[in-house]
Parts: sequence; C-alpha cells; structure tokens
Amino acid sequence: MTPDLDRLLASHPRLQGEPAFDPQEVRRRAESLPIRVDAGHPLLDQAVRVGLAHIDLTFQGDHPKYGAKAYFQAVHDGFPPTIIAAVDALSAWGLLDRASELWSYWLQAFVGSQGEIHYYGTSLSEYGQLLHTGVLLAERGGSVESALMKPLADRVVGLVGARPKGVLLEGVPEADEADRPRRYFHNNAWLAKGLSRWNPGDPLARSLAKDTLDALRDTWGREGWLSPEADPTLSIDRPRGRITDTRLGSYTNYRYWPELLSSGLLTEDLAQRVVQARLDSGGDFHGATRFEDWLDDWPLFDYLQGLWSLRRRDDFLRSLYAHVALHQAEGHLTAYEQVSLPPGREKAPYCLPCQLVVPRAVAMMRSGG
Repeated sequence: MTPDLDRLLASHPRLQGEPAFDPQEVRRRAESLPIRVDAGHPLLDQAVRVGLAHIDLTFQGDHPKYGAKAYFQAVHDGFPPTIIAAVDALSAWGLLDRASELWSYWLQAFVGSQGEIHYYGTSLSEYGQLLHTGVLLAERGGSVESALMKPLADRVVGLVGARPKGVLLEGVPEADEADRPRRYFHNNAWLAKGLSRWNPGDPLARSLAKDTLDALRDTWGREGWLSPEADPTLSIDRPRGRITDTRLGSYTNYRYWPELLSSGLLTEDLAQRVVQARLDSGGDFHGATRFEDWLDDWPLFDYLQGLWSLRRRDDFLRSLYAHVALHQAEGHLTAYEQVSLPPGREKAPYCLPCQLVVPRAVAMMRSGG
C-alpha cells in the first residue's frame, strides 16, 4: 500500500503531551526562518520549521543540551549525536553561520588535546560520525577549522592504526551499554567511514572496511540472526522471536542496524537483508522504531538514510510519516525521546536529535541524497 500521511493520521490517536518550550515562541522562531519548505504535506513543512526552531531553544547560547527535564542535566551535554544532528540539520537548510558557530564551540568544549571526547559513554561510531560531520559542513560551505578537528582525527588514526590486521576494534556501542564493549560492526564501519571522509583513500580506512565486511559476512553466515557484533553472544539476551524481545535485540534494532546502514559499508544485498530483518522481526510499528514494547525514534535518521540509498522510497516515506504522526505530539509537534504505542504518551523526555529527524530527512529528499 502506498504510504499516505493523512490515512495514518486518521488511523491512530495522536500522541498527547506537554510541549518542551512555549509553543508561541516556537512558532515565532519557526516562521522567521529564512528557508523555503515544500515537503508535500503541511504537517511535514511545519515539522521542518518547528524542528529547526528547537535548536536554539534547546542550546544554551552555543552550549548544547540534549533535551528537557532529566536530559537537561549537564552529564548529557557532550552527547555527540546532539551536535551531529544540529549541525547536519542547520547546514542542510543553508543555515551555515549558525552551524559553524555550534560546531566550533563543541570541538573546543568537548574534545580534549588527545582527541578524547568529554562524555561518559562515547561510542566508537560517534568518533567516525563526528569526522564525517565536519567534512560535510565544509562541503556545504560552512566554516570549519581543521586545527580543531585534528586531535579527533589523530585519535581515530591511532585507534585504527594500532589494531592487528584482521581484528576489529572493541569498544562501547552506545552510552546506555557503556559496560558492554565488544567488536561491534557499526562501530568499525563508522570509524572506517569517518577516516575515509577525513582522508579520502586512506589505506587504514580501506583495510578496516574490508575486515569489517569480511567479519560481518562470516558471522551472519554462521548465526541464525544478523548479529551486531563479531563475537556473537550465546546468552539468553540473544533474540529468538521478535527482535525487541530482548535488550540486545532492541538496541540492535533501534541503533546498531541503522548505523550500519548509514555508514555505507554494506553491499546492497547485505543492506537489503538488514531492512528486511527489521520488517520481518517486528522491529517497527507502521514505520516507527520499536524498542521493547514502546517507540524510540531518535536514531531514525540513520535508518532513513539507509532506505534512501537503497531507493526504497515507500519504506522511507512510511517511516517518515510514522515519525511525525506517532512520535511528535499533536499540535506543538514536540518529539519525545520515547513514546508509548497509541494512544501515545511521553515515556522519556523531549530530545533534540528526535526533533530533528524530519528536518534532516526532508532536506535529504530535497537534495536527492
């Protein structure tokens, strides 16, 4: 069935909840943005403007905040996906001066002299994504000081260069799982991508990409599911029914698989397998991402990138429509990090990366890639 946003809006009760910020102030800022939006539906147009307006409302000047309530606490300030999403969204819509200001501040505030990120649970994939973000900002015409990025790049070079040939890097897969460092495919894929973006043709990046793909093919050929790691767990946490029946399965579905897709490492046949595995194993709800028995869409843009690159336009629209219809609150369109299944309610507070899914996705549609 062809995706239809109006049909989806009519088929389920809309998400209800309190706005993160004064709706009148959001509206004022949204309407004053010097951009032209024509996404094909008024609700998508509104979600683009509202999303971009939330950036400066969420940040404290140039200083990042992940979101509201508990997510306003300082411990979350350095979370890399916040700056990655903000810089991408702003620069994709031509707001280059603001994107450059935020990027420069973040590098100075959160990257140490040895390239370490001042955050408690940085994943290896985020190092690669940050390199990609800086290069992408420069390609779009933003102001990027290479000297500020060099410690980050040197750290990635050191990590990748120190690994034994054929052995994937072990590391934290995501902040919530900081106590579970393993040889995750999405981590290695994004390190290879980030390094190749920083230094095109880098032999270290090529070698890591090849070894990651080889290990992935070997693991997926032996396992009964598309494991996110090169050392598959044999614990009871391995999913055996619906992908979200276990914690490992939920994290794989909502973040590890999507980041594998967005890295561009996978061949088309392997990428198609990942998408089909998500669909066949109950990984979504009308296109929105399931996590255990609720929805958690903040990393959805990675999945949308994968669908777009595979030319799966109907699946792309299905997920995009589900996000704005089921994951953003009726009226003010606040995007909470986690929401219940319809009739939807806030389960975890507002967060900026979730709010920026629609602006980033619509910009990708507009640019053609």
